[in-house]
Amino acid sequence: MNPYISVIIPAHNEERYIKCCIQSIRRADREYDGETEIIVVCNRCTDRTEEIAKACGAVTLRNEDRCIAKVRNEGIAAAQGQVIVTIDADNRMTKGTLKEVTAKIKSGKYIGGGAPIRFERYSFPLWLNDLMCRASFALTGLHSGIFWAKKETWDAIGGFVDKKAMEDVATARLLKKLGKKEGLPYTTLRYNYLINSTRKYDDLGDWLYFKLMVQNAGTLLKAAFGDRTGLDKLLDEMFYDYNDKH
Repeated sequence: MNPYISVIIPAHNEERYIKCCIQSIRRADREYDGETEIIVVCNRCTDRTEEIAKACGAVTLRNEDRCIAKVRNEGIAAAQGQVIVTIDADNRMTKGTLKEVTAKIKSGKYIGGGAPIRFERYSFPLWLNDLMCRASFALTGLHSGIFWAKKETWDAIGGFVDKKAMEDVATARLLKKLGKKEGLPYTTLRYNYLINSTRKYDDLGDWLYFKLMVQNAGTLLKAAFGDRTGLDKLLDEMFYDYNDKH
C-alpha cells in the first residue's frame, strides 16, 4: 500500500535526537487512518544517525549539500506519499499532528500550512523568543515549524527555496502566494504543534539569539545591503557546523 503521508526529516549528525523524533511520528501515525512513510535525509553524517533511523524503520537517503533547503528537497523528490510533512530531526510532533493535517488537506479548504512552535522547556528569554515567533506568525501569516502540503503543491512551487537561512519564511511565502492564486488560504494547525528543541540554548545559554543579534549587528547590517560574506560564515557556524562540535 502506498503511504498517504511522507514525513521528511533532514538530519546532520543527529544520533542523540533522531530516535525521539521518529517515535513522535510513529505515535502520530497511530492516531489517523492512513499509512505514513518516514524519510531521513542523512546530510554529511559521520555518526550513527543513519543506523538508528534504519533501526526505527525509516527510509534513509544520503546527501552532501550544505543547504537545508536542498536536503529537504531531496527527501521530497523521493517521497511516495500524496502529502508531504517536514520536521527537523531534533524536534518532535504532538500525537494528533498527522490526523489534523489529514483533516485539513481532505477538507479541500487549504493549500497547506505550518504549525505553532512550543519550546520543550521555558525560561524568561525563551518566553520572549516564543512571543516574538507568535507575533511574527500572527502579523505575516507565514507559519512554519512543521510544513505540510500535497506533494503536487510542493512540485508546483519547486520545493523549498534554495537559501541557507530563512528558507522557511521564503517557502511559506511561496505557498501562501500559490494559495492566493488558487483561492485556498495558507494556514496553521490549531490543536497540535511542534515541540522545539532547546539544545542550542542548553549548550550556549538562553539569551543566545539576542546576544548574536548584538554581537553581529555589523554583519547583519552589511547583509541587509547585499554583502553576505560575514553572514554566510555565521550561518555555517550556527547551523551547518554546530552538530560537528556538540
